[in-house]
Amino acid sequence: MKKAAILYDFDKTLCTRDMQEYSLIPSLGYDEPVKFWKEVGELSRINHMDSISAYLYYLKKCYEDQGKPLKKTDFTDLGKNIVLYPGVDTWFDRINEYGRSLQLEIEHYVISSGMSEIIESVPIAGRFRKIYACRYYYDDSGTAQWPAQIINYTTKTQYIFRINKQVLDESNDDDLNAYVPMDARPIPFTRMIYVADGLTDVPCMRLVKEYGGKSIAVYNPNSAKAGMTAQRLMNEGRADFMCSAAYTEGSDMENLVKMILDHMAADAKLEDLEGISR
Repeated sequence: MKKAAILYDFDKTLCTRDMQEYSLIPSLGYDEPVKFWKEVGELSRINHMDSISAYLYYLKKCYEDQGKPLKKTDFTDLGKNIVLYPGVDTWFDRINEYGRSLQLEIEHYVISSGMSEIIESVPIAGRFRKIYACRYYYDDSGTAQWPAQIINYTTKTQYIFRINKQVLDESNDDDLNAYVPMDARPIPFTRMIYVADGLTDVPCMRLVKEYGGKSIAVYNPNSAKAGMTAQRLMNEGRADFMCSAAYTEGSDMENLVKMILDHMAADAKLEDLEGISR
């Protein structure tokens, strides 16, 4: 079977809000997460910092200001508090089964500016072939010392190429940068679907779309602002489709992804015929 990949942002794409807002930020004494993000934004602006590196620094500082080091164990149970959109828990089995009926092996990946440590504690973590997200370097005592991985909206694109070439180890840059003809790459862009919710996903959406894959802008149906953002991504040609973030059986999202997979499977068969005809 030929491989296809579905690539997901996480915050507001598979879950209903930023993953840190469910329990991590409240545990630091913030009644309103917006106050925490405002302070991070101010730190970033004053010091000309990348917003994601500013967040990682400020989170560690908040812990230390309260007299406790930031430990890897602090993230262990946070995933259980995350609220996934309807149907996400059964989504992967349904889509994988449909892919098999088309002779496509579907792989799922996360590319997120959120916390790898949190995503890895979510019940669906095992459904992803690889989770690319920010994380800390920890010393022997499990205390966070430094960001080991910082993924912002532009560096996200690196991981699309890793998936495309199947060079999944983040430390392997030699094979990532080696020349591989497009038709020899294990998962071509034309068999990729990128699913995300916001303007920070524009570089990835455009990359996948312009190389022949499909981008879907999902939105929370209970948020007018989210709907307008998805519509803007459509109007500006960043996304191919927009869809409510409901992943339940028979939903618009499921039907859309199945139609895209139908198209990919048909193209794969035509490619095989072209190869035989040459």
